[in-house]
Amino acid sequence: MSEEVSVRRIGANEAAVCVDALADVLIDCVEGGASVSFMLPLAREKALAFWRGVAEGVARNERALLIAENGGGEILGTVQLVLALPDNQPHRADVAKMLVCRKARRQGIAQRLMAAVEEVAREEGRSVLVLDTVTGGDAERLYERAGWQRVGSVPKYALMPDGEFCATTFYYRHL
Repeated sequence: MSEEVSVRRIGANEAAVCVDALADVLIDCVEGGASVSFMLPLAREKALAFWRGVAEGVARNERALLIAENGGGEILGTVQLVLALPDNQPHRADVAKMLVCRKARRQGIAQRLMAAVEEVAREEGRSVLVLDTVTGGDAERLYERAGWQRVGSVPKYALMPDGEFCATTFYYRHL
């Protein structure tokens, strides 16, 4: 399936149109145990409100939104590049909400999303990227294989969707 998947940056208008499909991906990931700022049960309206806010951020050029979709136009994954940072960090961006729906995992989609978000960062003139992820999760291997440098982890930094504490590991990458 990964051969049929395309990854691209979308603008504000398309982001607004994709809110429902992006909410589906987010809900699927949270229901699958992903610690991505939301708790179970994740109400659809809360997921929709989150993506509407993202679309507004894209419209203000505060973030870039990328999607991975199959040949039928179904969104299977997404990642964001947060561009709105303090004045003393014009060279930096945060990678956020790297999500791939459970049925599409282990097909190279996350790797393709990460390569694409790095290219967008270069296009935006960003040379330092930062992200965080659940310590011990599958994403750690993905980031390390892609050349990201582990900074360290903070115990009890966040909660898993079921309410259990989880440690968070921070990474950076110089482009």
